Amino acid sequence: MIKYFRNIGKGRIFLWCYVIWYLVMLFFHFDPSPRIWFTSIGLSFVIGVALILSVSPNSGKMEKNHWQTMRLFLMPFCVSSYSALVKGKGFLLIFSPDMTQNAIALGFCLFFVSSVILLKWTGKRDVQNAELNTEATGRN
Repeated sequence: MIKYFRNIGKGRIFLWCYVIWYLVMLFFHFDPSPRIWFTSIGLSFVIGVALILSVSPNSGKMEKNHWQTMRLFLMPFCVSSYSALVKGKGFLLIFSPDMTQNAIALGFCLFFVSSVILLKWTGKRDVQNAELNTEATGRN
């Protein structure tokens, strides 16, 4: 996991922040109603299949990228369940009317981004130290 997060790109960092935000709001607004979850699963299936067809170059055959396939089904699930969970609760776009909830979600996102930056920084430093050690031992 450390290697994954050390090499993660900016786009994937944003996707992880979306997941973090979703999970925090899910914690505060969870509803055990099966209707919400079955509807979200159904929409995820229908939209996920359409997304796979839209990104596959050869009539539905897609490269075996299991993470991409999972994301193409997971995103519609998260969007539909999120909208069902926050309906009628005064949300503005994705933001809760309760500023404490927004602050908690933002705090987790900032912690995640800071952790990734730290991992990237220590990774670059480790590579530079390894190069210096290689040069030093090569000279002896």
